[in-house]
Amino acid sequence: MTTVIRDVLVIGGGIAGISVAARIAADATVTVLEGEPVIGHHSTGRSAAIFIRNYGNATLRALNAASVRFLMQPDGIADSSLLSPRGEMLVATEEELGDLEAYIEGGEGLERLTAAEAVEIVPILRKDAIAGAVIEWDAQDIDVDRMLQGFARHLRSKGGQIVTGARVTSITRQDGGWRVKTDTQDYFAPVLINAAGGWADRIAALAGVVPVGIRALRRSAALIPAPDGHDISRWPLFASASEQWYAKPEAGKLMISPADEDEVEPHDVWADDMVLAEGLHRYEQAVTVPVTRVEHSWAGMRSFVADRTPVAGFSPDADGFLWLAGQGGYGVQTAPALSQLVADLCLGRTPSLNRDVVDALAASRPSLTHSKG
Repeated sequence: MTTVIRDVLVIGGGIAGISVAARIAADATVTVLEGEPVIGHHSTGRSAAIFIRNYGNATLRALNAASVRFLMQPDGIADSSLLSPRGEMLVATEEELGDLEAYIEGGEGLERLTAAEAVEIVPILRKDAIAGAVIEWDAQDIDVDRMLQGFARHLRSKGGQIVTGARVTSITRQDGGWRVKTDTQDYFAPVLINAAGGWADRIAALAGVVPVGIRALRRSAALIPAPDGHDISRWPLFASASEQWYAKPEAGKLMISPADEDEVEPHDVWADDMVLAEGLHRYEQAVTVPVTRVEHSWAGMRSFVADRTPVAGFSPDADGFLWLAGQGGYGVQTAPALSQLVADLCLGRTPSLNRDVVDALAASRPSLTHSKG
């Protein structure tokens, strides 16, 4: 079998792998290996698809800020903005006021609302259940598929390759590089980028690289009819301040998620009926309109490490092994910044992100040392 030799191999064809490969392709030969028949099959294709500047910890908020310009002006990837108006509103019961204040702390562009103002924006909310509320008017929907396909086109236009149905069976360190075998082909490259999502630690184990402690967590969702008599097209995403549920207008219907984070083995996940029912019940306690019918349900995987910050950087124990993993629920909105960072590291360029942000994302950071035990 002939070995395909490239400068860089990327394992994982979600938004992380496709975007970083697209950033690299003008300066190096690169191939993306994706085990599924199509790209974006797992987490990317099941994203809530919204950009929320204040979502996540301080490092993630820095990545959000670094990504927004690209999302608004995706030169070379799309011919117009990938964002469209939506907004995000958090509502809190008395018990959730502490969670609401924690979210507001350090946030930007947030407006506090009275219960009456919150109900004016989303009329089905129960006014008597709202002890506090806040809205981020600038939260916006992301056209995820247009971004993913735009990066894929750019990658191919620069000579890069995407190989689907390419499940990795072995990885060995050899001759100063990485030999990667799939069921049908052998590949070799000096640099291997691990963008395998929930499977990232498994890829590391195949390569003999110390894992970073990836946990795959299921996030379920259901699509229900829009409440009778309401035009929901201009409603924001609205959610409980303690992340017990969230709701988002979606093509004339409401997408409801129980905001679950049940740990699972990485696989093609589906919604658990009991988890979904419990989440829909929590949602019903906050609104005046009961859920009478679920039209469709599904689930996706969110992958986190212990400190809930992505891992983006070279492994400290394996030359040429570059991590791009652990993005949790932030992978789509941070993809522009993370892909640029990992491309810069791969090609030996000075990252444009602040040094403290780069260090907070590094695979060598102290908060990941637990995985070496």
